[in-house]
Amino acid sequence: MDNGASSYRRYLEGDKEGIAEIVREFKDGLILYLNGYVDNLYTAEDLTEDTFFKLMTRKPRFSGRSSFKTWLYTIGRNIAVDWLRRESKQTVLPAEDMEQYRKDESDLERTYIREERKMAVHRSLRKLTPDYRAVLWLVYFEDFSGREAGAILKKNDRQMKNLLYRAKQSLKSELEKEGFTYEEF
Repeated sequence: MDNGASSYRRYLEGDKEGIAEIVREFKDGLILYLNGYVDNLYTAEDLTEDTFFKLMTRKPRFSGRSSFKTWLYTIGRNIAVDWLRRESKQTVLPAEDMEQYRKDESDLERTYIREERKMAVHRSLRKLTPDYRAVLWLVYFEDFSGREAGAILKKNDRQMKNLLYRAKQSLKSELEKEGFTYEEF
């Protein structure tokens, strides 16, 4: 598959299976990526649904200037940023509700990240700033190039290099605090 572009093209031409393929291919990764922004698994799932809903209803044009995945994650990021702006003045959820959200998030992590070593990295990522988390997630977990991650995060090449360097240094520091032994990043 060409990272979703042909499925989207087929969907635009009337083949409903095209959008189903896109959802199957990108749903889990997009949920976890958006969870890094909103820090709430249920909200990340809703925002992921909103992203796919936007594809189905507004049918934005995919120009092909980036990979389909980059384009899709950019749409998801923009939806999450809009949501954060709207919700910035809302109150925090009760603690008992948050416990259930944390439990569900932990279950998803165990399913998605199988090895103990990756779980330690994931926990350390949570301690980083949202920008650092986002850049590391996109580059190392979603296999985006620096240029593609820059397109999603709206950063130029120089900003991306600096952001990625600082994010790796911050992650390294967090891992060392936990006593994590690591190979070269």
